[in-house]
Amino acid sequence: MSDAMLASQERLRALGRITAPDADLDILIVGGGITGAGIAHLAASLGLKVALVEQRDYAWGTSSRSSKMVHGGLRYLGSGQLRLTRDAVREREALMSALPGLIYPLHYLFPHYRKRFPGPRLFGLLLTVYDWIAGRRNHEFKGPGETLQWAPGLNRQSLLGASRFGDAGTDDARLVMRILQEARALGAITANYVRVTGIGNGAPKQATLLDEITGTRHLAFAKVIINATGAWTDELRTQLGGKREIRPLRGSHLTVPFWQLPVSCAVSLFHPQDRRPVFIFPWQGATIIGTTDLDHRPNLDEEPGITDDEVDYLFALMDHAFPGHQVTRDSIVSSWAGVRPVVSSGDDKAPSKEKREHALWDNQGFISIAGGKLTTYRLIAREVLLKAMPYLPDLQRVTASAEFTKVPQQLSRPANIPYRTWQRLCGSYGPALPGVLQAGSPQPVPGTDTLWAELCWAASQEDVVHLDDLLLRRTRLGLILPKGGEALLPALKAHCGKALGWTESQWHTETQRYRHIWRQAYHLPQSAQVKPHG
Repeated sequence: MSDAMLASQERLRALGRITAPDADLDILIVGGGITGAGIAHLAASLGLKVALVEQRDYAWGTSSRSSKMVHGGLRYLGSGQLRLTRDAVREREALMSALPGLIYPLHYLFPHYRKRFPGPRLFGLLLTVYDWIAGRRNHEFKGPGETLQWAPGLNRQSLLGASRFGDAGTDDARLVMRILQEARALGAITANYVRVTGIGNGAPKQATLLDEITGTRHLAFAKVIINATGAWTDELRTQLGGKREIRPLRGSHLTVPFWQLPVSCAVSLFHPQDRRPVFIFPWQGATIIGTTDLDHRPNLDEEPGITDDEVDYLFALMDHAFPGHQVTRDSIVSSWAGVRPVVSSGDDKAPSKEKREHALWDNQGFISIAGGKLTTYRLIAREVLLKAMPYLPDLQRVTASAEFTKVPQQLSRPANIPYRTWQRLCGSYGPALPGVLQAGSPQPVPGTDTLWAELCWAASQEDVVHLDDLLLRRTRLGLILPKGGEALLPALKAHCGKALGWTESQWHTETQRYRHIWRQAYHLPQSAQVKPHG
């Protein structure tokens, strides 16, 4: 029996445990993004019997399509959202300490130009407050020469210099998987590709589950159901009479070859058209340009994709900030678009003016959470469980956060794995790392620092159902390799074919499915592909 069949059986076993008549769940979490994963981790650490279901793949929604930043949100401080900034800065520091290698320090550079707001002094005062919240100084002013060393090709006209400050970066989807790994080790049950199609608000709460793979329906019962579905929050809330509160906002990014737009840090800018904060930053060997901020009108169940206007918007940013860049539409490696679940103010505000703070709704033990930032997911999890306490008589206290298990001390870095790759592996897999290293070849996939062993481990141990789960979320090869890594597929079959356990027919179906998804949602729209630049 193949590893994939065993993994499939394990997924069905998890669903069976969730829906068994004697399951006696304390909490059923709906949604497998960063918020749901964080709640599952904290709840399991408190000894609760918790299960999580996700209608697509883990992190399929916003939590694999963010800007990959764990930051305090300097823009929120500038707009007076002091509490949000304080919480995010402190969580950024705590997460860098808890998950080094997965959440890593990232330098940011904000260029200053003559007669352009904000100037170095005012921005420096803002950074002083920012660092005071963090408890350490981590900013400085750099003159024009040093600024251009950090960001070669930056627009020199009227350049006064730049403010350098510190925040952090991550791989968002891998962060979700690491949190779920910790939750499962504490007893949480999780199942992807399981959709909640109905809610019953009795005691206990009832959820109708649809297994998207087999088409079978099940009932699950729990003392509390937590709706952590992000942009889909209203779909379940309205079944119990709630009104629509979520304003889905799309943010899109471009991935370009690093050599065509080399930056050694995240360059933070205001877009020349609308003065929105935007970024150009290094990530996994490529350069990322983002993000847009627009109302998202299409069906949420469809893969979101960048539009032609958004491509133009991001090229306008590159043209303005790096006028000599060599990026063309033909050289774009990939794009991605994510939908932010922003809680609407009810006013006719521009998307970028909406606040990013989260909101909670409690309908007699059916608790919905939406909004907030990736950085503050642990604080959100604690607040949700505090809200759930009246329905959980055995829950006496809610701690600030759940701990992460470290890599076994006796495990040492193999000579063939570079130090930075080792740090990433330790942060990404923690105590599972010995198993990862034994799962396959320790050699990297050409052009990346992703090991073949990581792909084999994910294929056999991380609930991979489709090829896009493996290439777009368990690893990010589909975002950083040309044509979504299409040239990699024969080698992928050789390395991971046994672990995936697919027949020739299944392999053909999965590769065709993956190519379609990548072309539709992770490349450029057809009109942008043929449109000349300049």
